[in-house]
Amino acid sequence: MTAEWYVLVEEDTRETKRADGVELRLHRWKLVATQHIAGDEEQAAAAAEDAALHYMPGVLARHARPGDEPARQAFLTQDGAWVVFLRQRHRECHIRVTTARLVHTQEEKEAPPKSFKEKLRSALDGPQPPEPAGRPWKPGGET
Repeated sequence: MTAEWYVLVEEDTRETKRADGVELRLHRWKLVATQHIAGDEEQAAAAAEDAALHYMPGVLARHARPGDEPARQAFLTQDGAWVVFLRQRHRECHIRVTTARLVHTQEEKEAPPKSFKEKLRSALDGPQPPEPAGRPWKPGGET
């Protein structure tokens, strides 16, 4: 099995909500970019460094003028991930850049469509409780 390396870029998306007169700033990391690297782990690490030093998040890019460059602080963590703090005018954001090896891929499978008889039966009987999509996962591959 050949190792396929990727660079993953996540942005800290922030939403501000108000509840009971209190302003809540909700943060969530969102995967915004994946880039396949044709090479080994060292080339993926070099590409991740380049992304950490040059990637422009959408929240800043939407409001940037030609020639704008945001202030950038890039931190390399012990596990090889980059955490980057960016500031431009009154906007701030964070990104995280990591390398990852693709280990598993599975294509989507759709269940066969219901027959007319099944549709009619479900319309008359009402909705059935949802069935699990597959067998529940158990550690160690036990069934």
